[in-house]
Amino acid sequence: MSQSRHVPVMLQRCLDLLAPALERPGAVVVDCTLGLGGHSEALLTRFPEARLIALDRDKEALRLSGERLAPFGERATLVHAVYDELPDVLHRLGLARVQGVLFDLGVSSMQLDEADRGFAYAQDAPLDMRMDQTTGISAADVLNTYPAGELVRILRAYGEEKQAKRIVSAIVREREREPFSNSARLVELIRDALPQAAKRTGGNPAKRTFQALRIEVNGELSVLERAIPAAVQALGVGGRIAVLSYHSLEDRLVKQVFAAGAASTAPPGLPVVPERYQPRLKLLTRGAELPTEEEIAVNRRAAPARLRGAERIREEAE
Repeated sequence: MSQSRHVPVMLQRCLDLLAPALERPGAVVVDCTLGLGGHSEALLTRFPEARLIALDRDKEALRLSGERLAPFGERATLVHAVYDELPDVLHRLGLARVQGVLFDLGVSSMQLDEADRGFAYAQDAPLDMRMDQTTGISAADVLNTYPAGELVRILRAYGEEKQAKRIVSAIVREREREPFSNSARLVELIRDALPQAAKRTGGNPAKRTFQALRIEVNGELSVLERAIPAAVQALGVGGRIAVLSYHSLEDRLVKQVFAAGAASTAPPGLPVVPERYQPRLKLLTRGAELPTEEEIAVNRRAAPARLRGAERIREEAE
């Protein structure tokens, strides 16, 4: 188990962003991506008056972080749920509004470190990639059954892979010979399919394809499209949200939701903007904040992280 596994990304900055909302007595904070509980543990420690609701779709993560958060007793409520289910979870718990929401959209380090889950391209493993292994289709199913055109679309849209066509023709040719089951064969096929120049840039050549498969298998972007607006909606006035994303597709989505909330919706030309048209959000970060060089040196998984924060400044218009 690697040392970097227990280092939550941009932890101090996330806590500082949320602090003004969570220092009030009775504050409730939602960690939408519990993982191994690093951010959650820090939130409970730093804000001794706060109550935590933590969500994860991965039962193994819930079990491990449950042990870690046990000392906090009833202050922590752990829920097996995907983060777009946030409104239902809050409704079941009888909570109309919360004061803080945190998303850390990176693949849990546990999933990357545990070989048999098939997330990592650095080691051979079954091509699974489901964050909740009790439901849905695996990465192998996607590779073996999706039409070629659909695979090309996924690699381009979710992996931003310029060589998608080359890779997919190799996949289609190979899967007819024998269906895919393990990651090493896919990594080798991608290496062979790429032109020399493409292999020299940007780390492991399989990285973009693995990212695309993971997003498809877990429906990550469609879940996020529902989850971020729902989280903003759940914030009380003065409540704050912090989102850590790890690739441009996620970051763009977060940016769009925050920008829409921070914009006036008034028709142009009104001399005075009525309350109902005024922005609901105030942006707390200028663009996306990046991790420091020192942090990346300690935890290489922080390198692609982008942090955005916003504060709820008024209720929805009636």
